[in-house]
Amino acid sequence: MGASRREAGRRANESARLVALKRPFYLAEKEVSNAQFQAFMAAHAAGSAEGVALGADSLPVVNVSWEDAARFCNWLSQRDGLPAAYKEVAGKPQVVTPMTTGYRLPTEAEWAYVARKHERAAVVRYSWPGGYPPTGKAGNFADASIADTLASTVPDYNDGFRGPAPVGSFPARSGFYDLSGNVAEWMQDYYAVYPGMAGTLVTDPAGPATGDHHVVRGSSWRQGGISELRLSYRDYSRGPRPDLGFRIARYAE
Repeated sequence: MGASRREAGRRANESARLVALKRPFYLAEKEVSNAQFQAFMAAHAAGSAEGVALGADSLPVVNVSWEDAARFCNWLSQRDGLPAAYKEVAGKPQVVTPMTTGYRLPTEAEWAYVARKHERAAVVRYSWPGGYPPTGKAGNFADASIADTLASTVPDYNDGFRGPAPVGSFPARSGFYDLSGNVAEWMQDYYAVYPGMAGTLVTDPAGPATGDHHVVRGSSWRQGGISELRLSYRDYSRGPRPDLGFRIARYAE
């Protein structure tokens, strides 16, 4: 995981890490939509941003907290007869340890593997073939349609959406949609930086036991710079955003 110091757009929190994933897992091919989330929480309102309504059924759910994303996962687990992945402690969900086979948010390492290495001969930098900027319809990024509002947009690019796009609108990469663009995604892990880990192998990492922020991975419809559109880009948040959603995962066994 991570990126070379020589990589254009690299940020300081992308230190190289040596990771092995040995416990098989499932990852959803698409981000959770408003319709799917509202089956759990009917009162959820996605709102609007940059003059765009965010609440259509087919759009990815946004303005949802990490805690409510975790509760959605537990609701799905109960529906499907799986053990809960989270327990409520002092009114907040916490990961059950050892981790169960219930639905949960993906770990950062799982997300990075699927986005950058799954079914690929080598680790890739972008979700599309070639370099930056993307061409054609590579994904839903900050582009010409929103250049009147956002300072950083992809040069000479227009994906046709001012805000988020319906989930799965752009070509899948190795079977997965919107790992780059559309909405950024909550991860299971609390946020941390990992200097000096390039030579230390860690198996199935799930992040620190505690923290103030959770990791966010993947670019969104509000981002268009070379830093954010790289698949090694790492962000974090402690609250909802209009460009932040999630997809689900779970261990297979």
